Amino acid sequence: MIIIAGLGNPGPRYQGNRHNIGFMAADEIARRWSFGPERAKFQSVIREGEVATAAGPVRVLLMKPQTFMNESGRAVAEAARFYKVQPGAVIVFHDEIDLAPGRFRMKTGGGAAGQNGVRSLISQLGPDFRRGRMGVGHPGDPTLVHGHVLSDFHKADRTWLEPMLDAVADALPFALAGDDDRYQAEVMRLAPAPKFSPRQAAEKAARGEG
Repeated sequence: MIIIAGLGNPGPRYQGNRHNIGFMAADEIARRWSFGPERAKFQSVIREGEVATAAGPVRVLLMKPQTFMNESGRAVAEAARFYKVQPGAVIVFHDEIDLAPGRFRMKTGGGAAGQNGVRSLISQLGPDFRRGRMGVGHPGDPTLVHGHVLSDFHKADRTWLEPMLDAVADALPFALAGDDDRYQAEVMRLAPAPKFSPRQAAEKAARGEG
């Protein structure tokens, strides 16, 4: 059993926010791999399914915690305890302001880097879960970060957002096989990030262009 949690905030008000890119990834994984219907459990909306890998099918519990971002760890830890899953079998997809829009990185362990959902998970599970960090860019000014992540993606962002979500789902068998380096490389091969500098990304974000 692998637990995959997409982080975000529940409800239509937040649906298109940058902070909800983890929810978007979870939805695309469920669609790509034909997961079962949504139901409520573990303070989350969950779906169950199997993903085909080279070693055979892997059973997956897909979660979208409904606790709001800052308490995501409570929901994921509840599921991990129920299934007796260790942190290394938990993959969390979340927005990452320290990566340029469209960049994707896998990481195990480390700190929260200001991401409150990740901070909550660390407090509940310890640091050694796996993180799919999905770049949404930094607005350039720390005082603008809150508004940046809680604002919607712009139409222009769809040129990189939709391919990245597709790639995260399509390449998932590599992550489920434990090959995070190959998974990261395959996501970036399938969905190359836009080519602009971090400064340009910040300037675009400050102008509200994503």
